Amino acid sequence: MGLEFAVEVFHNEYLAEGADRVDAIVTVTASGDGAEPVAADRIAQVIVVDTSGSMRYPPAKLAAAKEATRAAIDSLRDGVRFAVVAGTETARVVYPTSGPLKSASATTRKNAKAAVAGLRADGGTAMGTWLRTADRLLSRHEGGMRHVILLTDGRNQHETPAELSAVLAQVAGRFTGDCRGIGTDWEVGELRRIAETLLGTVDIVTDPAALAADFRAMTGTAMDRAVADVSLRLWTPEGAEVVFLKQAAPSLADLTDRRADAGPRTGDYPTGAWSGAESRDYHLCVKVRPAPVGDRRMLASRVSLVAGDEVLGGGLVLVRWTEDSALSTRINPEVAHHTGQAEMAQAIQEGLEARKAGDVATATAKLGKAVRLAHESGHTDTARLLARVVEVEDAPSGTVRLRAGVTDADEMTLDTRSTMTKRVGRG
Repeated sequence: MGLEFAVEVFHNEYLAEGADRVDAIVTVTASGDGAEPVAADRIAQVIVVDTSGSMRYPPAKLAAAKEATRAAIDSLRDGVRFAVVAGTETARVVYPTSGPLKSASATTRKNAKAAVAGLRADGGTAMGTWLRTADRLLSRHEGGMRHVILLTDGRNQHETPAELSAVLAQVAGRFTGDCRGIGTDWEVGELRRIAETLLGTVDIVTDPAALAADFRAMTGTAMDRAVADVSLRLWTPEGAEVVFLKQAAPSLADLTDRRADAGPRTGDYPTGAWSGAESRDYHLCVKVRPAPVGDRRMLASRVSLVAGDEVLGGGLVLVRWTEDSALSTRINPEVAHHTGQAEMAQAIQEGLEARKAGDVATATAKLGKAVRLAHESGHTDTARLLARVVEVEDAPSGTVRLRAGVTDADEMTLDTRSTMTKRVGRG
């Protein structure tokens, strides 16, 4: 049995007279317990390990990175093409040392793990160079599934932001990638930006002993993918335009600038690869040309899920205009829920920035707002992380005080996980 997709659209179709904007949540659900994963010889994996000088302190960091890389290698299915890259201010392919990616087997896994055992920490950090090298290695595997794991403990010190931006623009859409930061000397915003570009996840490693399990899980997820390179295709009628498209669950990611034209008034937005028993939400906002009040419905956007030229599913965003304010002011629960979670993530990030800058009033107001939104949305995981940074006096009103002596790890964990969201009414 192959993978099957369902596309659902949630929104309030009634707009007030003269209104020109419609918000909708598009839920895409993949199912198919018997779906076959992508054939091993069509999967390519590159593991990039930061081996800059800072990985020596404490020594447990580099030891954990080596153990995790070995765990990822052991998780590769036979036949998957792979390579390991050591990243400093350059990128050194430590396995294989020459030629194309190697096919996973007992022999190549053993040789790769021996190469990983020899990794030494010395040098700087240039993530753009690491990604460019991964892209070169993966370029021979066009048409298959290409995935990168990137681990770092520091900031991108040996490249300018403009240089990193240029590389991200170059590699966007060429492979997917998951990023992890170990220790507390890396920059959350920087790694989040890389992960969002690569349509992957970002997280902090607070316990080096847990890194191997995380690498094993990321590799396992990549091995289980059944369909690669799936996109949302949006068509809008004359006079309408897409304002934004953002992934809203399981994490926040803005896809608006990733649009690729696919025909007249049509654009494709990449969603990455999919496996069975998976569901994601997308927040679509469309600006429309207001029509007269009446019963006639207008198509604001046609949503299709496509893999290449194959249409996997679809839905419609239909609207009508009314003078009945009871209809036009209805709040769709899915739209409201995800709008609230995006607002909470923004409040957390702005509150932490204000806290770093010593702006106590702004930090207290923003983080208090985040506490209130987390309470209202039932986001208990985020509420627990917020409680490590602020003392919560009254969650419903968002009354908080900034804590003193907050650790860097607690602050970075809250920042990193602020974009992880929860489905409305679905746990």
